[in-house]
Amino acid sequence: QVQLVESGGGLVQPGGSLRLSCAASGSIFDINDMAWYRQAPGKQRELVARITHGDNINYADSVKGRFTISRDNAKKTVYLQMNTLKPEDTAVYYCNADIMSRSSFRFVGYWGRGTQVTVSS
Repeated sequence: QVQLVESGGGLVQPGGSLRLSCAASGSIFDINDMAWYRQAPGKQRELVARITHGDNINYADSVKGRFTISRDNAKKTVYLQMNTLKPEDTAVYYCNADIMSRSSFRFVGYWGRGTQVTVSS
């Protein structure tokens, strides 16, 4: 069974930094795109950043220059370094990945349970 588990969320003051991690586990054959989404109260889930298997990256305009996505394929982990955090970054952050398991041999999108990020003084 494939799982994505996020970690690294918490409470931080405006201007501060946090680093999120998301590790994939289970019977995995390959991982394609990996991404971070977020959902603030009363709002739709939105894409924050995406990184392909070939390290092509795109960011939401609202986080460009402040957030950095990266991945370690050997560890099956994606990271989100968040700097200069603002109160409007407050949300539940979800990891998403297109994963091919050894049982299905086709790519399926998986989601983590989310980690809360709160930016407040």
